[in-house]
Parts: sequence; C-alpha cells; structure tokens
Amino acid sequence: MGRKKPAGGAPDWLVTFADLMSLLVVFFVLIISFSIQDKEKLQVVAGSMREAFGIIKIERKAGIIERTGNPEREFIKQLADDPIESQTEFSDINRDDRTRQGAEANTYEYEPTDVERPQQFALAATSLRQAWQELPEITFIADNLLIEETEEGLNIQIVDQQGRAMFPENSKYPYQATRKAIAVMAPILNRLPNQIRITGHTAAGANYPDERYGAWELSSDRANVTRRILAEFGLGSDRIFSVVGRGDIDPLFPNDPYLAANQRISILVIKEEPPVPITLKP
Repeated sequence: MGRKKPAGGAPDWLVTFADLMSLLVVFFVLIISFSIQDKEKLQVVAGSMREAFGIIKIERKAGIIERTGNPEREFIKQLADDPIESQTEFSDINRDDRTRQGAEANTYEYEPTDVERPQQFALAATSLRQAWQELPEITFIADNLLIEETEEGLNIQIVDQQGRAMFPENSKYPYQATRKAIAVMAPILNRLPNQIRITGHTAAGANYPDERYGAWELSSDRANVTRRILAEFGLGSDRIFSVVGRGDIDPLFPNDPYLAANQRISILVIKEEPPVPITLKP
C-alpha cells in the first residue's frame, strides 16, 4: 500500500521559515526607519526634552527688514540665539572667567588675603633670593639669609652663624655685606602693599662693657639701623609698622638660648586683612 500524502497546505518547516523571513524583514525596516531622521519630529522631541529639564531656548528677531530677503514675508529669515546665563547650584551669576561646571565649579569669589597675597609673598621671596644671588660679594653669607612664609606673613631673617656674624660684636652697624643684603630688599618690599615689622634679637650670655647698654638697647638699635638702610634705598616710611628690640627673650632656638643663630634681625611682611571687604562697591 502506498504512503498517504499529507492534506493540502504548506509543510511545517515552510511555515517556520516564512515566519523567520517576516521577522527579518520587519527588523530591517525598523533599522532603515531609525536611520532616516525626521528633522521636524526630532526638533519636537528635543524641545520637549529642554522644557522637561528647564532649559528654554530664547530667540530674538535679527531685524524686520532683511538685506537678502523680502521684508513683507510672513516669517523672519534669520534668527539669532540669545545667550543663556550659566546657572549652577554654586552660583546664579554668569561669570566669563569661570569655565568649569559641576562638582568642582569655581564660581565663588575669594578674598585677596586667601589667594592673591600668598602669591605675592611667593613672588617676593623668589625675587629676594634672585637679587641676593646676583650679588657675588654676599654669596658667602647666603646661609645667613632665611625666608619663610608663616601664619603672620613673609618672615625674612638675617641670622648669625657659628663663626660668621652679621654685625660686629656689640655694634649696631652691620658689616658691609650685611648692609648690601638689606639694601637690595628695599625696592622689592616697597612693591608690596603690606606693612613691615622689624625686630632685633640677641643671644643670651653676651658680655656688654657698658652696664647701661645691654641686650635690649643693642637689639633695638640694630632693628632701627636696618630700618634706616631700607629707607635709604627706597622703602617708604609709611610702610613701617613697628621697630622693636626683643633682647634675648625670644630665641630662635629655645632649647639653646646661647646659640649664635639666636642673634638676628627679623623683617616681617605682615599678612593682613583688607581694610574694606572686596565685595563692597561705591
């Protein structure tokens, strides 16, 4: 007996194959549809997104009468975008000098004493070191000239070293090399707006021939002579905050008050707040 043929209709494998082909056709149609952008629909979607996130594009007319167009047309040919002010959670003021945004947005103003003054001190310290290096006659006392930025300001110290003093013993007048080192400081300090405090110090255990002239008088006189040298070479007298002699009560090395380095002249460029807030406008 012969094999019975299936009833009419396509075989099962053909139906499955047709379904697969249909799915592939739909897939390629979708790909082609996505690749062809409708500008009008895209603009509508973009506008909806801007409105949803609070970003509104502001437009203004460039002019009613156009050079290359018909002034009687019902629409304007050219439009110019109105700049949108940058707004962040840090500031609501548009600042041209602030370009970063986000978590590290630099939109705050800082006091000059927080940013500009330390920069001035660093520049002044560099200028002083360079000026001293350009004087070969004071090279041998380079270790006696110290510059340090402290909480009080820029502290410049002329310090005695073991076997190399900056002033003759019991004399208020410095050696010639010390005088030159002080003189080159005057024009550099004069460019700074800060007040200057000059303090003289002596080491403990010194011998003074005159009982009426001791550590206090010597330290005061040395500080005042330093002020005179600075004034002679260009430092204005209005820049001097104080001239003080501290004797031997404020040693640089408290653990060894007899050390030669405790005998020194300190020239402090005082770090100070501005007289009025920088945000104050007339």
